[in-house]
Amino acid sequence: MKEKVLPKTLPGFMELLPNEQILFNEMKEKIQKSYERFGFLPLDTPIIESSDVLLAKAGGETEKQIYRFNKGESDLSLRFDLTVPLAKYVAEYYSNLTFPFRRYQIGKVYRGEKAQRGRYREFYQCDIDIIGEDELSLINDAEMPSIIYNTFRELGFDDFTISINNRKILNGLFAALGLNDKSVDILRIIDKIDKIGKENVVKEIKDLGVEQNKVDTIMNFISITGNVEETINSLRNLNIDNELFNLGINELETVASNIKLFGVPTENYKIDLTIARGLDYYTGTVYETFLNQYRQLGSVCSGGRYDNLSSYYTDKKMPGVGVSIGLTRLFFQLTDNKIIEAGNRSISKVMIVSMVDDFNKSIEVATKLRENGINTQIFTDKAKIKKQFNYANKLGIPYVIVIGEDEINNNVVSLKNMIDGEQKTVTLEDAIKIIKA
Repeated sequence: MKEKVLPKTLPGFMELLPNEQILFNEMKEKIQKSYERFGFLPLDTPIIESSDVLLAKAGGETEKQIYRFNKGESDLSLRFDLTVPLAKYVAEYYSNLTFPFRRYQIGKVYRGEKAQRGRYREFYQCDIDIIGEDELSLINDAEMPSIIYNTFRELGFDDFTISINNRKILNGLFAALGLNDKSVDILRIIDKIDKIGKENVVKEIKDLGVEQNKVDTIMNFISITGNVEETINSLRNLNIDNELFNLGINELETVASNIKLFGVPTENYKIDLTIARGLDYYTGTVYETFLNQYRQLGSVCSGGRYDNLSSYYTDKKMPGVGVSIGLTRLFFQLTDNKIIEAGNRSISKVMIVSMVDDFNKSIEVATKLRENGINTQIFTDKAKIKKQFNYANKLGIPYVIVIGEDEINNNVVSLKNMIDGEQKTVTLEDAIKIIKA
């Protein structure tokens, strides 16, 4: 006999049980509907791209993590995010697009990271971006927190904070301190402050060769707190003589003052000067979103403003702003911490049980239910009625329709509510109304 192969899933790849997959799909659908409510257009780019296109912007650790392979003479790679494919897309289809171009994309990306609990090599990202032509109003930056706010409300969360900052402020500060050459490294360190703490941030910045007085200035700067108005005033009172720094303050003030107009309550957003976003291409507003009761989960939605999305593919200037939700990691964190639970979930709203060998009536009833938009399945195996009800219970199917000789002769159905146990004989039309109620 042929030896059996051990069934196993590769490390870093998520597979779910059906009830978990239903919950995952529900979350994905809520995110999609929220994005569409704000007028974002759907986009689906290929998972596989030509390596020279996909790697035009890559480097460092990102390039090491890319899945790259040859097929014949073609050098191919799996996409590692949805931003680079978007950059390629807007450059390629520039003449066919209307700007500002608002797109959302929900799809799988691939990174050859070290597999560990909660970190995946294949995972869903849910991205939105607004791409401008030559310029893009800061009003778009202010709208992003509104989209984040509405999306997480749709997902069932109320207690969360959208933290905002502006990279120009940080870069201007470093320029004023003569630390331009170290700004990217310092920003990456600041971005880790929640994970490593202030003492380690100070140590790592000093390890870059930064003098103590400058380290103190940086730490005093990122320690500024208060409401939006207080924070802006504190920044101005620093009297930093740098054009970029002051431009960043003006942009941050414009964005923060407009967020409230988009319907975001003041308790759901704040200025946080420690938010840096480690990626080099963010040039203005940056965002991080935290669930207040589960801060240990880290940011659940992040993004920012970038000056020129498609500089690697075209000379046209295309500034943009966007945010992304890492859905696979978020789902794992929420379920692993029992913040959400899959429970008994079913696609079917009703199951039909036939008490006679002839399934004609059951099929007829199922067809009528489906025509009325009700997800329906028929139990076709020969089994005792108790086992059939147990089957419906295990799948979380809320209704069972029983069809026997009496029901067929009287042109009715027996409808059982599996939640409260009530069972009654009704016409099919009435059953449809009850199930759809």
